[in-house]
Amino acid sequence: MKCPVCYYQDTKVIDSRVASDGLSIRRRRECLKCGFRFSTYEEVEILDLTIVKRDGRKEAYGREKLIKGLRKALEKRPITDDNFKKLVNSIERDLQAMRKSEITSSQVGQVLMKHLKRVDQVAYIRFASVYESFKDAQTFRRELNKLLRNKKRENKKITKK
Repeated sequence: MKCPVCYYQDTKVIDSRVASDGLSIRRRRECLKCGFRFSTYEEVEILDLTIVKRDGRKEAYGREKLIKGLRKALEKRPITDDNFKKLVNSIERDLQAMRKSEITSSQVGQVLMKHLKRVDQVAYIRFASVYESFKDAQTFRRELNKLLRNKKRENKKITKK
């Protein structure tokens, strides 16, 4: 791997360990020419996944598109970079667990909403409003009421224990 400072071709790995998410490897490297030290990450990549769009078109899965959608939903919300990465990895893990070479954009959206609902309910509503094309305030209200009912059920289960 090239050094990011002097662009020399050879670097050596000083340390290698599993990252906090358990799904990537963090490597500490040192340039053999200038001595600069830096970190790299090796992650599992979903390569053979095709997304079937609503109109029937097909496109290769793109992690960047998932990240862009999540960033928009979570804009100005209190989520750390580490938790954001864990969220992306969890969603991708669920997509991989389907063990299919093709999945619909609707399936991707459902997985994404399931995870957003657990992480940040405001981000969930933002994403759902666009994804499910909310037409009016009533649709927002219905979705919010569903969230509130589910929250009450969860709280009752916790207090019974």
